[in-house]
Amino acid sequence: MLERGRRMPGLGKARRAAVRVAVLATCLALLAGCGSRPGPDALTPVGATVPGTHEHVILVASTRERDPRPGVLFNGERSTALSFAKVDLSVPPAHKPGEIEWPKQGLGDPSTDMVVREALFRDTQQEFLRDLKSELARRPVGQKKVFIFVHGYNTMFSEALYRLAQMAQDSDAPAVPVLFTWASRATTEAYVYDNNSATAARDKLEETIRLTFDSGAEEVSIMAHSMGNWVTVEALRQIRISGKGLPANKVGNIILAAPDIDVDVFKSQLKRFGKPAKPFVVIVSRDDKALGFSDFIAGNKVRLGAFTNDAELVDLGAIVVDMSDVKALDSFNHGKFAQLAEIAPQLRGSVMRGATANGGTAPDTLSIDGVKISGLDHLRLQSQALNQPATAAAPAPAAPPAQ
Repeated sequence: MLERGRRMPGLGKARRAAVRVAVLATCLALLAGCGSRPGPDALTPVGATVPGTHEHVILVASTRERDPRPGVLFNGERSTALSFAKVDLSVPPAHKPGEIEWPKQGLGDPSTDMVVREALFRDTQQEFLRDLKSELARRPVGQKKVFIFVHGYNTMFSEALYRLAQMAQDSDAPAVPVLFTWASRATTEAYVYDNNSATAARDKLEETIRLTFDSGAEEVSIMAHSMGNWVTVEALRQIRISGKGLPANKVGNIILAAPDIDVDVFKSQLKRFGKPAKPFVVIVSRDDKALGFSDFIAGNKVRLGAFTNDAELVDLGAIVVDMSDVKALDSFNHGKFAQLAEIAPQLRGSVMRGATANGGTAPDTLSIDGVKISGLDHLRLQSQALNQPATAAAPAPAAPPAQ
């Protein structure tokens, strides 16, 4: 028998790491069984129309491999080229805020499901820019904005697309939604593959960001979720050190939702940035189970999205949106960020009032419907520096933004 407290001979670091992966995959699989995912035909175009549907156009830039099947479009394998697409879709009349009405089997029903109306591949950057400029031209001056959404680990293309549609619908924001989707195999055991895919996508995300700024948009915002934060912060870091920065007057919100980033790594990244002129918005939740498992597999190193010291993140120059007290709609407690879209106008109004208050009478922290927002002093300082009202860093999507 083994003595208590002694390790079995040969159980080295590699084996312990393998055990961690196995435990992680098993636990996540059990949790994933509580939810539902779109079927294999989820993106097959539907021609039927019904009254009361809400139409959206989403532009796509992707490092995924194209898939010839009409209900798939992009699969989970990597492509060395940046691919583009334009997707017209609809949201059903009885859509519930925060929810995604998946087409589960066969063709979706537009009266009850989110469905694709038309999906077209684009072959060049010029075609992508043409579509983006066309969508911007439909907006009046002051609303010619772009919102880039970067999804997270274990995400099918259809899931990322419909998540963005859900937020576009719930936020009722005017910006053109752009989905940057990297090669996730959408399985719990593919954590390492997904992480490497996200890392490999850094240059293509930088390319996509620069393309959107070349479109003539008045403002470009970015929202990343989960592992998507890793590729997003890395791409922004690359832009920062390239010597070819983005036009500061056109940078909107940078929102990091449930970021699956080691806190120490994030701190080192921010040292390169310095305190950003426009603060990052970091959405956290202490009960995020998915990030809890990421902590476990990473050797019990806390992930940024589950960090409990809001004050320390504020000191780094962030605005922190703490959703720990908000009841999640998913079993992981990992998709709470999507629920912000419904209350976006209320949050933006409260943040604006807090950020522009005179005489130091406004608190640095406020709470709305269980959402705690800290770091409003950063907005007040920004407002004073620019000598204009602070509206930029509202913690809810300022535009239509899974894992």
